[in-house]
Amino acid sequence: MPSPRIAVIGGTGLGQEFAASAGGRQVVVDTPFGRPSGPILLTSCEGVDIAFLSRHGPAHLLSPSAVPYRANIFALKQLGITHVIASGATGSLREQIEPRHLVICDQVIDRTFRRAGTFFDEGLVAHVEFAEPFCPMLRRILIEASPGIPASVHASGTYVCMEGPQFSTVAESRMHRAWGGDLIGMTCMPEARLAREAEMCYALLALPTDYDCWRPHDPGRDRRALLEEILGHLKAVTANGLKLLRAALPKIAARLDEPCPCRDALAMAIWSDKSAIAPETVRRLEPLIGRYFA
Repeated sequence: MPSPRIAVIGGTGLGQEFAASAGGRQVVVDTPFGRPSGPILLTSCEGVDIAFLSRHGPAHLLSPSAVPYRANIFALKQLGITHVIASGATGSLREQIEPRHLVICDQVIDRTFRRAGTFFDEGLVAHVEFAEPFCPMLRRILIEASPGIPASVHASGTYVCMEGPQFSTVAESRMHRAWGGDLIGMTCMPEARLAREAEMCYALLALPTDYDCWRPHDPGRDRRALLEEILGHLKAVTANGLKLLRAALPKIAARLDEPCPCRDALAMAIWSDKSAIAPETVRRLEPLIGRYFA
């Protein structure tokens, strides 16, 4: 199998569904930041060679704060990945974004505080631009692939990433809506930021399963019935997400070599005097910065 350049990171729902249905070869990767969430599956989908990583690991044992985000992105970079499509289950903060819809996110608000959020926390200083946190080219391809998907697909949405693992209070949920958030989730960050530091094109497909807690639940339904409803939404929206993913992959594969600012995010981002950066730091981060020290 040729080395893939496209990776899929599966979250709750899509991660388990894809891993259960795909064949291929698993590889174990070590990184300077430890091991990733689990083995990376080298497989194919719609005739496209891809790498697949389940964000929460085998059996979904990693909570959102415990996911080794730096190891995950670094491992994919070591394998030669240049484009990443990530998915994640979310709550909806807007009436018009219904459970089972799909959202191609365009903005993010980061409320996490326990996670290592950069590769460049020692040895050198790098400031990447992050005004547009999701790759515009990948977003366009996902939008182009959406006609024919048996679900409403929203072409934009602001994802509020909270720390978790607990869900929001009602006051927090209302605050997120007042901030302009459209979705609430726990896994987009620092994953998207690290992908930009790794000069990868990265897009996020959000899978809404419920309305969070800002919207009152039917008082006549007990908690078990509500949970069963959410799980039903998760199953359905996962199926819709897989359909969009399969429609988009051949289009992405045909445009892998299109120029994109994501692929040169470090070109003007390294502020340290390169002559003063320790050779060991350059060796450690070689997959990320090696071409700027050739």
